[in-house]
Amino acid sequence: MNKALVVIPTYNEKKNIVKVCEKIMALETCLFLPVRQAGGRQAGFDVLIVDDNSPDGTGEIADNLSSLHPGIHVLHRKEKGGIGSAYIEGFKWALAKGYDYFFEMDADLSHNPDDLVRLLNEMDSCDLCIGSRYIEGGGVLNWPIWRMLLSKFAARYYTRIITRMPVHDATAGFKCFRRSVLESINLDEIHSEGYSFQIEMHYRAWKKGFKIKEMPIVFTDRQHGLSKMSKKVIFEAIFMVWKIKFTVK
Repeated sequence: MNKALVVIPTYNEKKNIVKVCEKIMALETCLFLPVRQAGGRQAGFDVLIVDDNSPDGTGEIADNLSSLHPGIHVLHRKEKGGIGSAYIEGFKWALAKGYDYFFEMDADLSHNPDDLVRLLNEMDSCDLCIGSRYIEGGGVLNWPIWRMLLSKFAARYYTRIITRMPVHDATAGFKCFRRSVLESINLDEIHSEGYSFQIEMHYRAWKKGFKIKEMPIVFTDRQHGLSKMSKKVIFEAIFMVWKIKFTVK
């Protein structure tokens, strides 16, 4: 078992899940990471797929991948429950298994699997590293202008003004937590989904005094499947920021 686990929620991702898992598994054999002055360590990542009973057969494909790769694991949920609760179940599973580093990553290849190595390297100097689209060196490819403006406004301005949290990409979904961060957060108290889930996790880590770092990434819009963003997700994030501000201590 590796010490780093990538949690990937899925719903109708049959055209993406094999490719993303193959890319992550390849990192284990071809990349070597320098660490402080201690020589080095092999870059190894396990994967946990949390599937929400995808009607397109993603869960069955995930099971097949798990049978072929000992580092790939699958959690099956009975119905579509949202990305926030999927991550919570994945984190609880991973904490019980003894992992040290916990990654969030989309299944649709909008996050470059090679950037997992960069995130893991950054963990020598922080407790939470966020793959940021909105700092120097980061960016977004192939989004319509309205979605780019909405995301940038929500992540870089709206959330920062309300919460005072010093994070430029508060809605980012690509990141790595140190084990101590997740152990300090009461995961049963978190009920937000989508963008607001990401904001809440960042805010709780910041309020507890953990060191947060942002690393630039380039986010590329999915080529296959449909986006899970909806008006409900957007409006929840707008109002949930205020709730997070006044209820999270």
